[in-house]
Amino acid sequence: MWIGLISLMPDMFTALTGSGVVARGIKAGKLSLELFNPRDYASDKHRTVDDRPFGGGAGMVLMVEPLRLALQAARDRAPHPAPVLMLSPQGAVFSQPQAVEYSRTPALILVCGRYEGVDERFIQRYVDAEVSIGDFVVSGGELPAMLVVDALARHIPGVLGNRISNIDESHLDGTLDYPQYTRPEHSADLAVPPVLLSGDHRGIQEFRRREALQRTFQRRPELLTRRVFNDQDRKLLLHCFEQVEH
Repeated sequence: MWIGLISLMPDMFTALTGSGVVARGIKAGKLSLELFNPRDYASDKHRTVDDRPFGGGAGMVLMVEPLRLALQAARDRAPHPAPVLMLSPQGAVFSQPQAVEYSRTPALILVCGRYEGVDERFIQRYVDAEVSIGDFVVSGGELPAMLVVDALARHIPGVLGNRISNIDESHLDGTLDYPQYTRPEHSADLAVPPVLLSGDHRGIQEFRRREALQRTFQRRPELLTRRVFNDQDRKLLLHCFEQVEH
């Protein structure tokens, strides 16, 4: 997969490409990232990319033309037609299903906003979708873009060393993850749940599913409204409700 990143602060992405899952994907040849700085496409000697907003107000707004030229350069480099996403607090919150969906596209372009925002004409003319990482504000789109790239990389075949880690992890089926334990059996005055030491694979699977559903019910109940449950899950959820009532 090829990803083009349009950013005024390209050096920030060394944190993403230097280690971890994304670096592993790049090294394996499964993922390629290219950076495009709108300042390189500015037309004046000061490399101006922003200006004051029409109508007044605080801050500066990124101009259309440097962004357009950076986007054109990215499209010229992309090996396939690439959807354009802009990281923006006005966008819909990025989700696990979107991560899976976009990981299947051979090319993608991410636009990182800065300052007070981006000229709306660029968004209307060139951006396919705006995405957010949550209902809070950060200084720019670089950190959100890194999160999106990391989420995508996990679903590119050959990037994760253990495919089970991908299949079995949190949010993939609409629930939070079950609790994890490792050695020693006793630590911090607490013990590992006996079922995990029993060797009973069916019992372990049921324990983990029950804990995942219970965590989701307690911490993110809205996630459960998006699912259709099988008979076993309904039974485990009923146990969760009974625990609350008692």
